[in-house]
Amino acid sequence: MSTLRVLAVASEAYPLVKTGGLADVVGALPAALAPLGVQVRTLLPGYPAILRAIGAAPVAHAYANCFGGAATLRLARAAGLDLAVLDAPHLYARDGGPYLDARGEEYGDNPLRFAALARAAADLGRGFGGQAGFDVVHAHDWQAALAPAYLHYDGGTRPATVMTVHNLAFQGRFPGLTVDTLGLPWHAWAIDGVEYYGAIGYLKAGLALADRITTVSPTYAREICTPEGGMGLDGLLRHRAQALRGILNGIDDTTWNPATDPRIPARFHATRRTARVRNRLALRERVGLAPRPEAPLFGVVSRFSWQKGLDLVLEALPAILAGGAQLAVLGSGERALEKAFAAVANAHPGQVAVRLGYDEDLAHLVQAGSDAILVPSRFEPCGLTQLCALRYGALPIVARVGGLVDTVVDASDAAQADGTATGFQFGPVTAAELTRAIERALALWHDPRRWRRVQAHAMTIDVSWRRSAAQYAELYREIVRR
Repeated sequence: MSTLRVLAVASEAYPLVKTGGLADVVGALPAALAPLGVQVRTLLPGYPAILRAIGAAPVAHAYANCFGGAATLRLARAAGLDLAVLDAPHLYARDGGPYLDARGEEYGDNPLRFAALARAAADLGRGFGGQAGFDVVHAHDWQAALAPAYLHYDGGTRPATVMTVHNLAFQGRFPGLTVDTLGLPWHAWAIDGVEYYGAIGYLKAGLALADRITTVSPTYAREICTPEGGMGLDGLLRHRAQALRGILNGIDDTTWNPATDPRIPARFHATRRTARVRNRLALRERVGLAPRPEAPLFGVVSRFSWQKGLDLVLEALPAILAGGAQLAVLGSGERALEKAFAAVANAHPGQVAVRLGYDEDLAHLVQAGSDAILVPSRFEPCGLTQLCALRYGALPIVARVGGLVDTVVDASDAAQADGTATGFQFGPVTAAELTRAIERALALWHDPRRWRRVQAHAMTIDVSWRRSAAQYAELYREIVRR
């Protein structure tokens, strides 16, 4: 089996820079592909944190003018990843996060910052300056989505291209931007090119021009081809249906492994779960919940947003409290939701605890110490929280959408009888249906024998990247052959 060389292009990668699940996928997939004969180099922007991680890395190429300033491409290895880093101080050397400044506002030059990343991907993908090219350029989300466009319009021999959509809600649409500014030919401004409702659409361009499109679960791949789920791009996606494929995300099962996890006080595994009791106690102590071992403990680890359905958790809170349960919440996001959760925690001390922000150690402890994890997303391309929950024996309570459907088997009577149940689904996505699912979970929790049976099976589900990495490797080889 010959080795394939793949250039992955993304705006973040765990553990170097992370704002969401995209980073987890980009950080974990290369290691899963390596045993399959796929060698991945990951191109990232030269944010300060990444430059600190790579140190004095050698320069592979220098740009005299990269969208307004000089830049270099540096090759390095850090955090277990083979990296290419676009060191462009005028674009990336700034305070704040990858996309937002210190005040939480989008950088005004984001279109240029990520056009530069895509331009570098196209150059590196073809090979230049003595650097060998790649067999495949794999672009992740809108920030990398111009890479297939540059490769398409440059002409000549090029690598195969894959465009992965992690969340169709974020499209990178920029009115007032011109093809000249991006260094694209005039004929790229077309319905089958980068033009999108009178603006330039980065994600639209990638969807139109990549050889293959993937998204992060089979159900989400079907949903985005509908007017309800397509967010304005469903027509294009239906047109390219033969190129579209849903490949389910996995998680890094070495980082998320309750048998070896250094972030939790008590290690455990599927056939020896008694140590979970110590983690439940530690979680209660850590967040300030009352020490009530007889009470079911629900957890939330989420971005606070309408998409994630956190307002539904607030509406369903009476069912949790009426059932004698407790709630531990970790996350941040929309200010109104942050204030609302802080208010309910103040109103119910000892029963509800809320920690705003993100804390990796606490995220692991919520998974290891909760009895159930709430994931009530209105739409969810895949979701990683429920995969971690399965691994740690916290039964997921999930909306019947996207990748949540593909990864959690509802604890119906039939599924419990045949031993396939792993959690609870509900739909439609309303507070009333979430309440019913919580009540079903409480009823099962009060039947310890049945609860333990479902929990034990949930922990045996393979949530790693192994199966999905094999599908990516197959896809790469298919398009390279063609």
